[in-house]
Amino acid sequence: MARDGNAARTTADAARELSALREELEHQRTENAIKERQLDRYAADLRATSRRERQRARELSDSYMATVRALSNAVEARDAYTAHHADRVTAYGIELAAASGIELAGDSELECAFLLHDIGKVAIPDGILFKAGMLDEQERAVMQRHPVIGEEIIREIAFLQPARPLVRHHHERWDGAGYPDGLAGQEIPLVARVFALADALDALTSDRPYRAAIAIAEARGVIESSAGQFDPAVLEAFAVIPDDRIEEIRGRAPQTTSATGR
Repeated sequence: MARDGNAARTTADAARELSALREELEHQRTENAIKERQLDRYAADLRATSRRERQRARELSDSYMATVRALSNAVEARDAYTAHHADRVTAYGIELAAASGIELAGDSELECAFLLHDIGKVAIPDGILFKAGMLDEQERAVMQRHPVIGEEIIREIAFLQPARPLVRHHHERWDGAGYPDGLAGQEIPLVARVFALADALDALTSDRPYRAAIAIAEARGVIESSAGQFDPAVLEAFAVIPDDRIEEIRGRAPQTTSATGR
């Protein structure tokens, strides 16, 4: 009888333990389900927050670009002859940068720099900026200050800091004969070396009061004959861009004559 009683107690104890384990398992399942729902809510909140942050970043970037374009338009608005010059040079420059393998190609920082290259001309007197003939030595000295003035204008604007090297050095020459600092070769920031060729291309293929625009093929010859002004690597990149691609870029904005371009 005692053995039967012990067996019964053992069976009852095992049943209670099994029941307790089942309750614990069910409790854990409930806890896990609650945690999963919490994690799902956290993930949804994070996704929503990420979407809002991306939207704010896009809006901020759009606002920055609108500001840059307004500044660029302010320069060109002083002279109807230079309208769309910045847009064309920017497009040429981005194409050249991509062909040259520059990592910034297509980046908004590069676009800002190209668009703002002549921002310093807002401080150049009209009598010098719009003079149809050759500048005298004193006038040329004033004109050649516009890259330095441009850098000073954007110096304290945080999001425009990447544009400063181009704004200051876009008139430097590979052979060291440029301004304002007389830099030569690889001393010149790469983006400014790309700009120099893009700017020359636009100048040659746009009408001037004293001459008509020349064809792209002819412009290539002029640029190649002035090779000392340009980075040889950028010249090589220019050589592989087809004429029809350049013509496509050129056609994006109306062609206008220009009294400046110095």
